[in-house]
Amino acid sequence: MSAPTKQQLIDFVIAEARMLDELRFDDWLGLFTDDAYYWMPLAHGQTDPKLHASLMYEDKMLLNVRIERLRGARTFSQQPKSRCHHLLQTPEVESCDEAAGVYTTRTAFHYLETRMDEQTLYAGWATHTLVGQADALRIRLKRVDLVNCDAAFGNIQLFM
Repeated sequence: MSAPTKQQLIDFVIAEARMLDELRFDDWLGLFTDDAYYWMPLAHGQTDPKLHASLMYEDKMLLNVRIERLRGARTFSQQPKSRCHHLLQTPEVESCDEAAGVYTTRTAFHYLETRMDEQTLYAGWATHTLVGQADALRIRLKRVDLVNCDAAFGNIQLFM
């Protein structure tokens, strides 16, 4: 794959959020590398998900398990299903290592998750570590830093 343009990196992040808003979880999971992680730190400035507790630290297999749970006929917390909406600031391209094929973006967001009469609003930043693979960009790490990461949360049903 040739080096992506800044606009292609921005478009990738926007398309990823749209897949989540449209509940297209299989397409979304397909954006991740086999060794990818989805990480939501529990503390500001957290640098290591293995040495400290996290709200989420899931590899691709666990993401798939969560998606299957969301689809389950006996997943009563999803009857009716949760929905979500991402409001993104324009993603910033923070780094481009064309020799290694690794790119980093940072995107401020507001995220709304709703089910029945309940709506929960979250705000934060998503950092994507993207890699160029044979024919496309893929997510190696998606880090979601919530502004109030140290608050007491109810169940976060979907993906930010």
